Amino acid sequence: MQKQPKKHHWLRWLIGLAVTLLIVIFAAGGYFFHVAMVPGHKDFISSNTKIVKSDPLYKQKKWFQDVHKTRWTIKSATGNYRLDAWYVPAEKKTNKSVLIAHGFMGNKDQMGAYAALFHQLGYNVLVPDARAQGQSQGKYIGYGWPERYDERKWINKLIKYNGQDSQIVMFGVSMGGATTMMTSGIKLPHQVKAFVEDCGYSSLATEIDYEAQNLYHLPWLVRKPLEGSLSIINRVANGFYLHDASSTAMLKKNHRPMLFIHGANDDFVPTRMVYQNYQATKGPKRLWVVKGAAHAKSFATHPKAYQKHVQDFLNQYVK
Repeated sequence: MQKQPKKHHWLRWLIGLAVTLLIVIFAAGGYFFHVAMVPGHKDFISSNTKIVKSDPLYKQKKWFQDVHKTRWTIKSATGNYRLDAWYVPAEKKTNKSVLIAHGFMGNKDQMGAYAALFHQLGYNVLVPDARAQGQSQGKYIGYGWPERYDERKWINKLIKYNGQDSQIVMFGVSMGGATTMMTSGIKLPHQVKAFVEDCGYSSLATEIDYEAQNLYHLPWLVRKPLEGSLSIINRVANGFYLHDASSTAMLKKNHRPMLFIHGANDDFVPTRMVYQNYQATKGPKRLWVVKGAAHAKSFATHPKAYQKHVQDFLNQYVK
């Protein structure tokens, strides 16, 4: 019986190894897809909503907890999901409204301090739950990419409710900050006057890569294949590749005013990203890097200065 040439054995071995590696890579990609995109408890995210008197933002959070809120709902721009929000009118009738976007695995009730800030500045306040989070329906978290069109639907609902002379500001923190920046790059009603983003990432791909290093300490040779498989899985299940969800790309299409806020000690969305975002936008802009502030802690670290920066910036564009 004739022996098979040795090179055929090597070829079969290499094919087998390649197939095995692909299976392992896509299995790991599926695991990280579940961690990153599927809603549920995340060990690295605090879900505590209890407010304590030692919190520097206690008064603001307590106000939002106690104030009368009206529930608003819409259908999502894609996927036919019911999206849920709280609406609080200003104390005095006004055409000024703010749309507030929360962070990753957050919800509308966690944004009470920011709602109080804007209400104190005389705004009507609308705080939605993003798709697949809080009381809103949805299968997967979109990191601001599909949500930007949901935000536009909320904006249109505000205009319909408060009138064509509405003046609307969009504000967001962390993933909500990225959602704000991504929304700024799509076609919006002229009633949208300005944006304020706090600690949003420059793109989903760079944020995922950063967390793969920071949380999982994965070397480059491991990270890149895993991120590639995660991106493909996300494209199939969630409708977009990781690199599609780019704040900087959308900011290049934005010509409206934007205030950028970022903690100087942010080790979750690294502070360097805010400089990339700031450089990308084409509209009037201001940057405040907050000394001593960790991720999403700028308001709590310097409450009075935070309100003053927001108020001074918006007073230029919302009359």
